[in-house]
Amino acid sequence: MRLFFWLNRFVISTSIIIMMKPVQVVKALGALAQPTRLAIFRLLVEAGQGGMAAGKISEKLSISPATLTFHFNTMSHAELIVRRQEGRFILYSANFKAMNGIVEYLTENCCGGNIEACKTPLQSNSKKPKKESHA
Repeated sequence: MRLFFWLNRFVISTSIIIMMKPVQVVKALGALAQPTRLAIFRLLVEAGQGGMAAGKISEKLSISPATLTFHFNTMSHAELIVRRQEGRFILYSANFKAMNGIVEYLTENCCGGNIEACKTPLQSNSKKPKKESHA
């Protein structure tokens, strides 16, 4: 029973239970262990549920369409992104359920199960505030 629980971790994300297996987590982390794909994923997370058109991603990150397609395929295979057609555009968005599932999997037994000890303050804006100039 204990081994089964270890192999099939139950993750609650936005009131949907997702079973994250170590193989799924490794596949997702492997896909993100490449600078371009990590940049694409961060951009899509920043874009939110609405996602972003492939052309806009290509433009913002200066990536050729062929290279972008290669990275999209790798990330789709790892279930990190979702694509949808809107008119003549293909929009890509981060799979937030998978992202949250990975974080939950990695932190499930954090600090020996003491959830309060593992909490970190959430930052609403990850960019450092600009220093005021005293001109």
